[in-house]
This record gives sequence, structure tokens and C-alpha cells, in this order.
Amino acid sequence: MTTAEIFDRGYRRFDGDRSGTLGAVRSLAWHSMRGILGLGRKARHKIFPIVVIVLAFLWPIIFIGLAALFPIDIFADELRPEYWELARFPLVVMAIMLFSAMVVPEALVRDRRNGMLPLYLSTPLTRATYLLGKVLAVMSCLAIVTVGPALLLLLGVTFEGEGPDGPLNWAKVAGQIFLAGTGMAAVFAAVGLAVSSLTDRRAFASVAVVLVLFGSGAIVAGLVEGAEMSENLRVFNVVDMGIEVAPRIFGAAEGEGERGPEASLSDSTYLAGVFGWVGVSAAVLWARYRRIGAV
Repeated sequence: MTTAEIFDRGYRRFDGDRSGTLGAVRSLAWHSMRGILGLGRKARHKIFPIVVIVLAFLWPIIFIGLAALFPIDIFADELRPEYWELARFPLVVMAIMLFSAMVVPEALVRDRRNGMLPLYLSTPLTRATYLLGKVLAVMSCLAIVTVGPALLLLLGVTFEGEGPDGPLNWAKVAGQIFLAGTGMAAVFAAVGLAVSSLTDRRAFASVAVVLVLFGSGAIVAGLVEGAEMSENLRVFNVVDMGIEVAPRIFGAAEGEGERGPEASLSDSTYLAGVFGWVGVSAAVLWARYRRIGAV
């Protein structure tokens, strides 16, 4: 004997809040961030993002811990980095590159693999608003490792009484940190998303992003240092273009701290390189998605 029951509910109008396209983009960005960071998924999906984030925050945490135990001026000159120098710290650079290569592809490839992309495009979301949501999600996740370490350092030295003098100077430094981190996130997000849009396999996308990041640096080094070609060719090194945002925003002098040879590029040449990478990446991403149809 069946226990099935039929209830005549009829049709009901939706009486909740309608947030429109903006709300859809916000919701897509939020759920994409959760997917990238492994939230709401099995534990194995959380391990890699957590490891990468810990790598990025390791040195600021060590410095703040030492500053809490000992007078900060004992080791400030030797161990305390400038805020922009954290962008060049090897563990932070590694974290940014790993995030771009291993985590960013999750934002795009997963929707194409499981068939969700055509469903998204059958809703009020258009290709442009869908990509806007994904870009916001990826940049927000990358900002954890581009903005977070320097911001943590700023808060740590402030609590120790060694931060910027006065609220205006503090706000200026915080603004520079956010601006520099956002610029770095934009470069790496653009390249990671563009490369990820070319394949439906996450592993292939990750390998391709790694090849672009490492390959561009190796090729440029060979041409400039090996073949002694123009220094301006350094604009084709995407990693250096990304991490150089921070010292440019903070106005660090050429050769100061741990800056590399790309510091010799003029501001106009450097900006041309950054906008070139972002622009070409955006064009590739849009060209790939404008051909994808809805259900």
C-alpha cells in the first residue's frame, strides 16, 4: 500500500525581498568564495586554502609574537619589514602564486564541469554579471593573502605603540595597504581567471596557470639577463608586475629594501605592463564566455 499524499497548494507569489541583479551578483560572489575556500565542503577541500593562508601570515605572526615578548626596538631594524616588503617576502609570493594556480581555477571550472553555468545564464544573470560575481569572489579571496599580512603587521605594531603617528597617518598607511593589495589581487586574478577559462579540467587549468606564472619569469630573465635585451621586456613577467604594485603605491625608492630589477622600469612603462596583462586577460575571459550559451 502506498503512503503517498497529494497536497493542493496552488500557486503562490514570492513575498520575500527581491534584491535584483545586484543581489544575484552578491550571492554568486559569496557562494563562489565559499567554494574557493572549501567552506561547506569536505575537509580535504579546506586543507590547501588553509595552508596557503598560513604561509602568507607566518612572518607577520612571528614578528608580532616577538614584539609582544621583547622590546620592539631590539630587533626592529633587522627583522621588521616595511609594509610593502611583505609583498616580496618569499612565503607571501609563494602563497599568492599557489592561490592563483591551485584555488582560483575552482571559481570557473567547477561551474562548467557540473553544468551549473548554463543554469546561471538562464536566470537574470548575464555573462557580464556572472563574470563580475566570479571576479569579485576571486579578488576577495586573493585579498586575504595580499592585504591581510600587511594589515596584520600594521595592527600589531600599532598595539605595540610603534605604528604610524596620528590617526591620519594611520589611515593613510591602511589605505595604501588596501590599494596595493587590491592591485596585486587584480593582476593575479585576471591572469588566473583568463587561463582557467580555456579548459574544463581543473588540473589542466592549475598547470597552465603555473606555466604562465613561472614561464613568463623564466623567459624574461633569459632575454634580459642572458641575451642582454631591453629592460622594458620585464613587463612580460607577470609575477614581478603583480608584486611590484606594493612598492609603487608606497613610493619606495629604486633599489630600496628587497626590490628586484623590475624597479628600474619607469612608472609609465610599468603601468603599461600592468594594464596590458589585465586587459589581455579580460579580453581572453570575455571572448571565451561570450560563446557559451544558456539552457
